[in-house]
Amino acid sequence: MYTSNSRRRIAICLALAACVAGAAHAQDKHPGVGRAATLAEVTAWDIDVRPDFKGLPRGQGTVDQGAEIWDRSCASCHGAFGESNQVFTPIAGGTTADDIESGHVAALRGNSQPQRTTLMKVSTVSTLWDYVHRAMPWDAPKSLSPDEVYAVVAYILNLGDIVPADFTLSDQNIAEVQARMPNRKGMTTDHGMWRVDGKADTANQACMKDCVAKVEVSSELPDHARDAHGDIAAQNRVIGPVRGVNTLGPKLTGTPAGNAQAVRAHAWATVVPAAAQPAADGKANQGQAPEGGASVDLAGAGLVSRSSCVACHAVDRKLVGPAYRDIAAKYQGQAEARALLAEKIRKGGSGAWGPVPMPPNPAVSDADLKVMVDWILSGAPTQ
Repeated sequence: MYTSNSRRRIAICLALAACVAGAAHAQDKHPGVGRAATLAEVTAWDIDVRPDFKGLPRGQGTVDQGAEIWDRSCASCHGAFGESNQVFTPIAGGTTADDIESGHVAALRGNSQPQRTTLMKVSTVSTLWDYVHRAMPWDAPKSLSPDEVYAVVAYILNLGDIVPADFTLSDQNIAEVQARMPNRKGMTTDHGMWRVDGKADTANQACMKDCVAKVEVSSELPDHARDAHGDIAAQNRVIGPVRGVNTLGPKLTGTPAGNAQAVRAHAWATVVPAAAQPAADGKANQGQAPEGGASVDLAGAGLVSRSSCVACHAVDRKLVGPAYRDIAAKYQGQAEARALLAEKIRKGGSGAWGPVPMPPNPAVSDADLKVMVDWILSGAPTQ
């Protein structure tokens, strides 16, 4: 008799065989392009969980265990009780015992709730499990074990009174929980994207005349729309891997490396430098090392630009969090500035710059953390 694990291994092997066959066909048509996926690669990629719970790994977790994980890894963004903050929308709230009974959330039909929460909208508990598993925590996605994911999902379900406080969620009873999801009957399947009968989603006729003889795949704006929104470069962050092109100027026609350098130079030229902050002796110290008189190591700018920090912080203007130069000004002249800022980056926190919390960054090495802190406290110089 086959076990569920045996069946899953067989399914993976069949998928791998199909990949090998497809890759062989592709290599016949395009020699030297691509290779067959390995079993390990297919297994690592195949982590989705379907609404019928196929793909769900074995495991279990209690509400209490989920509460501990939540406080450690989730509450900084989503609040201790799923109420979230100014950036993230609430997870729990807006559902009632009647909704759990009927499978339809009454608040979705009116304006009784200021925001539509996750538990108001989600129809399948597999969606919660799958998303937590693949995308959370924000600073370390896919770091939770299956048991930890079961625990976190159990805690979320308890916040919505879908399961009791002493509940243990597992692969054996998750289908029973599905029968209590408040919006389980709120998802419609009466549309083209749900059908798998081969019918197209549109009724348009394919155009088979005046076709382009050669298609060149590129990333550029058409001439008529190039300057429709001003200079895109001046509207993008200059720290990070992506910079906008100067849409008020002519198209770049040089080599890729030369074009990239021109874009980078123009992007920095759009930055309005912040005013230098006076040091304790009255002399400006913008762009200088906070101690020792040595020049600032711009490696800190590179480390920051490659991290998740730029999702919330910019060099000279407030985004979700404060500008790096505002942080430098706040800590100006404080002997313990390095230790305080390093701890804030490492452990996260809230309250210093408003109600929006900053998630912890435990994966940053001590050496990289020191370089980043020195760069920030030196005024976040860019050149």
